[in-house]
Amino acid sequence: MSSAPVIRPARPEDVDDILQLIIDLAVYEKEPDAVKATPELLRKNLFGETPYAHALLAFPSAEAKKPVGLALYFFNYSTWTGRPGLYLEDLYVSPESRNTGLGKALFGALGRVARERNCARLDWSVLKWNAPSIAFYENTLRATQMSEWVGMRLDEEGIATLEKFALKSD
Repeated sequence: MSSAPVIRPARPEDVDDILQLIIDLAVYEKEPDAVKATPELLRKNLFGETPYAHALLAFPSAEAKKPVGLALYFFNYSTWTGRPGLYLEDLYVSPESRNTGLGKALFGALGRVARERNCARLDWSVLKWNAPSIAFYENTLRATQMSEWVGMRLDEEGIATLEKFALKSD
């Protein structure tokens, strides 16, 4: 008989599996060519001297060698609450492992991290067309949509153009 599912923090040796889950997510989100992450970038930014993000991996059992789920997150700060927040950048569970409780378990683990770090909020975004996920977030997790906020983004080219607004140093 197989043991219970396992959620654990990612380790450097998991980088190839993390990248594969990111690619699988991109395919699911209809953006298969959007992934620019590499094993080297993941190693540096998740496990380097200054980790910019963290990852949790979901396994269907303790015996499983490959993860079937990923939650990639980082911390932000709320000026209004005066406390940190946890931002969930991506959550993915492979199709064959959906509806097994692993998505809930990943959120449970994120909740534990948020409580341990005294986070006031846990935020994430979801694609408007992703009705199954929205239903899960609203009905199961009791999450609320932030209808007054609109996501904004600058890509690398946009970031580069910000230089023209920078103050000139003496």
